[in-house]
Amino acid sequence: MGGESMSRTMKDSGIPWIGEIPEGWKVNMLSSLFDEHKQKNKDLSESNLLSLSYGKIVRKDINTKEGLLPESFEGYNIISNGDIVFRLTDLQNDKRSLRTGLCLESGIITSAYVTIRARQQLYSPYYHYLVHSYDVCKVFYGMGDGVRQGMNYSDLRRLLLITPPLTEQHLIAAFLDKKCSEIDSLIDLQEQMIKELKAYKQSVITEAVTKGLNPDAPMRDSGIEWIGQIPEHWKIEQFRRLFDIKKIIANELGYDVLSVTQGGLKVKDLSTNEGQMALDYSKYQLVGVDDYVMNHMDLLTGFVDCSKQIGVTSPDYRVFQAKHKSEISLPFFLRIFQTCYKLRIFYHLGQGVAGMGRWRLPAEQLKLFSLPIPPLAEQQAIADYLDKKCGEIDELITIKQRKIESLKEYKKSVIYEYVTGKKEP
Repeated sequence: MGGESMSRTMKDSGIPWIGEIPEGWKVNMLSSLFDEHKQKNKDLSESNLLSLSYGKIVRKDINTKEGLLPESFEGYNIISNGDIVFRLTDLQNDKRSLRTGLCLESGIITSAYVTIRARQQLYSPYYHYLVHSYDVCKVFYGMGDGVRQGMNYSDLRRLLLITPPLTEQHLIAAFLDKKCSEIDSLIDLQEQMIKELKAYKQSVITEAVTKGLNPDAPMRDSGIEWIGQIPEHWKIEQFRRLFDIKKIIANELGYDVLSVTQGGLKVKDLSTNEGQMALDYSKYQLVGVDDYVMNHMDLLTGFVDCSKQIGVTSPDYRVFQAKHKSEISLPFFLRIFQTCYKLRIFYHLGQGVAGMGRWRLPAEQLKLFSLPIPPLAEQQAIADYLDKKCGEIDELITIKQRKIESLKEYKKSVIYEYVTGKKEP
């Protein structure tokens, strides 16, 4: 049974972040245990392509069209079972961990990664857990060179590794395989529950904005496929009857820059230089309080939100406002517009080149788009109900997300404690 603290004699490892290790364990430079492995590919095709993804070496499906594929795979590195792969580029800007992977099958992988292979009798799964622990403890972040903080094998070879006896390497790796699998299953369960909660939340929104809150209300056909039946007393109006598209260029600096994200409108932090940056924000368009801002250029990953502040946004976005704000509920119509993104209603009206992320909603299509119109009091009641109901669902999602983070931290601590000998399996 694992989990008991060590009763055997410990000694200082000489490695600050590791601290004490069991007396019989050794400390070695990586280069005395592993060689950099470079075996250039000449014959293997894309069907043998491997990729480092979330801390695992996986077979890459070239049919997903994710990422760019080279014209030729000649020069890719051939790797085999037991090799350990590192992604050691852009250490300064990319704060993600999971930069290491253990190869479990033969294949080819980009030579931009560093691959190491044991030069003596070692158990690679143990060492992968060890360097994974280095990774999540941010050991690599201070080791890179250059503007983008990259590392290569000449940097990596000086890394100090701890070396338990071979039998203990096997025992530790087998224990961690089982323990981490159990934790991963718990994480998967929480993620599935989050997925189901998000689907439930969207179904609640869709039902409320198209059917209302009274299940006994007489219904009629809306004549609109995605809406179906609506309460008999509701109207159907085209977008252009309710909203005006506007475009007013700021012609001066000093405004907050607003960006449309999947989480809504966000104020862009210009100090980070992250993402696409404009040379002159005075050429951006003004956004007023209660204006809607829509990323109509990317109907797959774009979104829409209603602004709570004055600012400027990309001239490529679409800004529109209610003709008569006192006659409609802005939150009610925001739920409808966001539903049209979530359910890809707008997507099916788009034009352009979808495969290149240029699938846009033309202004004329938006102007003619039909919307369900309950009486104003009902619009407000639906909006209030959805704020409360979605808030409750979001709180459940947040609890699940915290549980996932807690499990991930627990997994990190388990790996660390066992690979460094603080606990024995």
